[in-house]
Amino acid sequence: MRECLIGTAEPVDIALTLAPMRRGRWDPTSLFDDAVVWRAMRTPEGPTTMCATATSSAIRVRSWGPGASWVIRNAPELTGATDDPSVFVARHTVVRDMQRRLPGLRIARTNLPTEALVASIVEQKVNGVEAGRSYAALVRLAGEVAPGPVDLLLPPDPRTLAQMPYYAFHPLGIERKRAETIRRVCARAARVDEILSMGREDAYRRLQAFLGIGPWTAAEVMKIAAGDNDAVSVGDYNLPHQVAWVLVGEARATDERMLMLLEPYRGQRARVIRLIEATGIGAPRFGPRKPLRTIRHS
Repeated sequence: MRECLIGTAEPVDIALTLAPMRRGRWDPTSLFDDAVVWRAMRTPEGPTTMCATATSSAIRVRSWGPGASWVIRNAPELTGATDDPSVFVARHTVVRDMQRRLPGLRIARTNLPTEALVASIVEQKVNGVEAGRSYAALVRLAGEVAPGPVDLLLPPDPRTLAQMPYYAFHPLGIERKRAETIRRVCARAARVDEILSMGREDAYRRLQAFLGIGPWTAAEVMKIAAGDNDAVSVGDYNLPHQVAWVLVGEARATDERMLMLLEPYRGQRARVIRLIEATGIGAPRFGPRKPLRTIRHS
């Protein structure tokens, strides 16, 4: 076991900060227990489990397994300790209020692009419940037991996913199109992981050069893996409505309207979105919820 302590000028809410890394309530790679967060990861140096806790002035990080040293070296970014929210200027009263209510929110980054990309592909064009169930099923099928003292599973090895036939994904609720995209990006995982050494625009271009990866998926990956403070997931079904409702009280909006409303925050648009998502405020619904799909037996 390796351990480090990271001093922080202001308290960090570790559970709130790392919440985007958890892929649904059934995610077997994560465990959130009050102010303690456990995450199983497949790092460039091997499997590991990270445990992060925060006090008023520090973040304690412990790690187990072959990738433990990698976690310790990357701990400030993994926990959001390198993020500086003081550069953010709220332009709306409601945003200022959210920032005041959530002072411990930080933007963290996993530094694991392929892991983030696989999970984001699973989330394409489906609702959160369906995506969470499918991702959990994928991890249970192809993952492995993680090192450390808690019962977690590692995300699947990209080499394993690249070799799985597309029909093996079908019982998990993942149809052929998404399955083939997962197989394709995992076969070139090294190319995906290179985005961490690229400039922002080049990284987006690299991700979208893969067939099946568009602006929404690229933004999701950049937000999670690279900590892009300006990532906006254009093409999301609910996000434009949510942003417009919170910022200006409009129940429905297009992507174009959302981008216009977020323009004053350019450079920090992902932080605004994260604040909005963390409050749980959603736009009013005017019709029945879309029923969950099932393709497992079709």
